[in-house]
Amino acid sequence: MTSTDSNGGGPTAALRSERWFGGDDINGFNHRAWLKPNGFSDEALRGRPVIGICNTWSELVGCNVHLRGLAESVKRGVLQAGGMPFEFPVLSLSETLMKPNAMLYRNLAAMDVESMIKSHPLDAVVLLSSCDKTTPAVMMGAASANIPTILVTGGPQIAGYFRGKPAGSGTDFWHYSYEVRHGRMSVDEYHEFEGALCRSHGHCMEMATAMSMAVCGEALGLTLPDGASIPAVDARRSVLAERSGRRAVELAREGLRPSDVLTTEAFENAIRVLMAIGGSTNAVVHLLALAGRLDVDVSLDDFAAAKGVPVLANLKPSGEYLLDAFYHAGGVPALMAEMRELLHTDLPTVTGRTVGGNLEGHATLDADVIRPLDDPVTPYSAIAVLRGSLAPDGAVVKRSAASPALFTHSGRALVFEHVDDLNRQLDDPDLEVTPETVIVLKNGGPIGGPGMPEWGHIPIPGVLQAAGVDDMVRISDARISGGSHGMMIVHVAPESAVGGAIAAVETGDTIALDVDAGRLDLEVDSREIERRLADRPPVVPAFRRGYEALYLDHVLQANEGCDLDVLRRRSDEEPSDYPPGLMSGWVLGD
Repeated sequence: MTSTDSNGGGPTAALRSERWFGGDDINGFNHRAWLKPNGFSDEALRGRPVIGICNTWSELVGCNVHLRGLAESVKRGVLQAGGMPFEFPVLSLSETLMKPNAMLYRNLAAMDVESMIKSHPLDAVVLLSSCDKTTPAVMMGAASANIPTILVTGGPQIAGYFRGKPAGSGTDFWHYSYEVRHGRMSVDEYHEFEGALCRSHGHCMEMATAMSMAVCGEALGLTLPDGASIPAVDARRSVLAERSGRRAVELAREGLRPSDVLTTEAFENAIRVLMAIGGSTNAVVHLLALAGRLDVDVSLDDFAAAKGVPVLANLKPSGEYLLDAFYHAGGVPALMAEMRELLHTDLPTVTGRTVGGNLEGHATLDADVIRPLDDPVTPYSAIAVLRGSLAPDGAVVKRSAASPALFTHSGRALVFEHVDDLNRQLDDPDLEVTPETVIVLKNGGPIGGPGMPEWGHIPIPGVLQAAGVDDMVRISDARISGGSHGMMIVHVAPESAVGGAIAAVETGDTIALDVDAGRLDLEVDSREIERRLADRPPVVPAFRRGYEALYLDHVLQANEGCDLDVLRRRSDEEPSDYPPGLMSGWVLGD
């Protein structure tokens, strides 16, 4: 169905909001009347695209605290283009404050976003997000709602600065926490570092999860060029938000939906760009979940297939620089232009141009920060996928931030059944551990955590730290921070809590790793593994009521994105708009 643009333009997509506001029945009366408290005139709604501004602003989330201001810029752009903006709040996720962890609530936030979009008279939506779980959550919810969508993220903080040196909120946080833990830094100095680290609003200032997901949104085609790269405090981010508001009105008239943009080839682009930026392992889980919302065929095999994509972004934790240098070197458009031959360039994006069209005129402005293909930071991709008897359904490792000397390794397992056991024992001076030891942490997965917390960032044991050891093989079914560095193998699937092979590992077993071959094996006879798993004690649910209990009943494993099974689109299901009969009601008169 098409209609005529009220501003005199050509044929456009029919406005979804007209189903709410266009009739003279009792429904149309109610829908219009109960917006009157806003002080809007009838003319404000008549024939105008209604643009929702989905805002994850929260004073509990420092990454997102500036989004209220960006919403005003979006509104300005919507009004300039002849649309009507409506801002609404959705659940905001704090990676640092939420307990037990923000990942547990990513799917709940996505449900909030989907429900708000589907159930309201919106012709298009602008997603405002920043912190690392809010961006995948809003994309997942919008993909399920499937009305025209554009993403605006909050941008990175300005760099921390401590004692004359730039500091990143992820990578350097871990570094200095080790220093104070082992007495090489005083508590007073640690407090000084704390005050110097987060100097502005915005998300982490290295290539951690928040930036990785913002980059993936741009690579997928859901944002305007430079949407990921502009610093949070830069006035150009407000300009971007204004332009996104204008473009949202055009998208409402054009009818371009997430299902038109988020194709298999678009995910292939995002995966290759993720590898080239030295992106977070968490992005693997989030992209798998997003693909599942539209029944797009993406699996860990697609990440494994990108193993030859080199790292081009010389950014912490895989490289040297922080994100302000990345922006000034040309940002995501420059990086994608440098790797153009590896991308599908004929795909549609929310700009109205193709991927290739968005890259015209872009190239690196600093070849040390954004490297050309023939001079990469590493010749291999940032993330490797591992499979084997210890991880039948897969595991991942951020090899670009790990020691290459450990890419092939065999060692004796030292097993911790729970993170509390690890915390109690890790600095024991009598701990039986060597640099060749493989530390294994169980019960940190989607159900075991629950929520798959970032327990996979296992510190080097104190006795080895004192001896100068700075990396060793560590394995878990949990996640790690996007700012983590070291040979940390995570997302082992199936997890321990559901009887995955990792549950059978015992101290003294031999574990073999070959990153280049994509192998992770427990060198124990398969019949012995089965015997141990049969003898393991039953798992007691951590929650018995509320959303958390629903989560435990329906969450999928890491290799399927940790989404809830009831939220993935079935292959026989069309992308939904709103339930049939939603707009039924009485008609006034004959």
